[in-house]
Amino acid sequence: MPDHNAISQEDTPAPELPVALDMPGKVADFLRASDLEPAERAALDQGVTVRRGQDYSLRITAVPGVHRQLLARCQPLDGGQGVPTVPAQRKARREYENRVTGLGVPD
Repeated sequence: MPDHNAISQEDTPAPELPVALDMPGKVADFLRASDLEPAERAALDQGVTVRRGQDYSLRITAVPGVHRQLLARCQPLDGGQGVPTVPAQRKARREYENRVTGLGVPD
């Protein structure tokens, strides 16, 4: 029996651990005005504001899956679908995308 338990524990995926990432303020402002899931809203609300010159970043601690969900929700900042593109917002979304994809965790 002990061998069976060891095998089943190895097959179970490890839980995702929270990761702190800085989200550009332009992305955070866009997401605050969006309809978010409770876990996404909680991560955003618990973020810590970090001043960056004239702008700010929001340091968010959440599991990688929540970061990926937030990234998916800010996709309209890239334009398309008749939505006008604001270069600063587009750049901010790309910066956050680079940080999220840098986690090295598959979707």
